[in-house]
Amino acid sequence: MTDAIRLLLADDHPVVRRGLRAVLETEPGFTVVAEAATAEQAVALAASEAVDVVLMDLQFGPGMHGAAATAAITARAGAPRVLILTTYDTDADILAAIEAGATGYLLKDAPPEELAAAVRTAAAGDSALAATVANRLMARMRTPGTALSRREIEVLQLVADGLSNQQISKRLHLSQATVKSHLVHVYTKLGVDSRTAAVAAATDRGVIRRFGI
Repeated sequence: MTDAIRLLLADDHPVVRRGLRAVLETEPGFTVVAEAATAEQAVALAASEAVDVVLMDLQFGPGMHGAAATAAITARAGAPRVLILTTYDTDADILAAIEAGATGYLLKDAPPEELAAAVRTAAAGDSALAATVANRLMARMRTPGTALSRREIEVLQLVADGLSNQQISKRLHLSQATVKSHLVHVYTKLGVDSRTAAVAAATDRGVIRRFGI
């Protein structure tokens, strides 16, 4: 890696990218070498440009999700580090990003100095997590018996999005019996007895997004 940390900004909002560029280019040792308006563009640019850290949003509208783009980027040998920069801090989003290979996870309301420190930490190959994100992960580790698994969260998020068990089974390539089994475990862990109550409880606890927004 050169002395300057080379950055790729991936966000579908031009104003956000412009703001990030303005903030980051005032920091010594940072160079923004490319911007991507879609997750697909981010994957392509991360492979074609000399990039050290990708600042990746999670939601890009239609098309590839930020977590999927993160997985595609980090799958390559010698890939740049990916620092998630998003407004979402649910378990569903955090786990998806970390399992996809993200080095860090930061929220968009982070102050400039925290953002700059996270970029440097990620560039060095170390984990850079917002305090709220780290706390959520610690809480999951402390209560493994009641924490929903990654798959259970995935199933419940699709329930919140309005999908039936049959639709969920097709989407996730699972049998309907397996989907029902996951939901039974979800009900037990959340202390509820219905799909509606499970969605409400998980949303209140910040496990999933309401209606997948």
